[in-house]
Amino acid sequence: MAQSDPDIDIFQAINDLSVEEEGLWASAGDGHGLDPDERQRLEIIKVQLDRAYDLLHQRQALRSVGEDPSAAQPRPADVVEHYQQ
Repeated sequence: MAQSDPDIDIFQAINDLSVEEEGLWASAGDGHGLDPDERQRLEIIKVQLDRAYDLLHQRQALRSVGEDPSAAQPRPADVVEHYQQ
């Protein structure tokens, strides 16, 4: 059985989260807004997206300097969320 490419898996996770996020915003656009559970879910999605992009960037950086991209590890949410923009 062939192993999947981790980058493809990360891209798929990003796409899946983005679709869910868009769905939540679309349902909010019907005039009722977001309920507390939907707002909480959006915040969770935001953090998961940030972590996925961070992992993807780590992998790309390692690859660009000839290192093994599998050495990249997901960082904790509190680390990723405190990056300077």
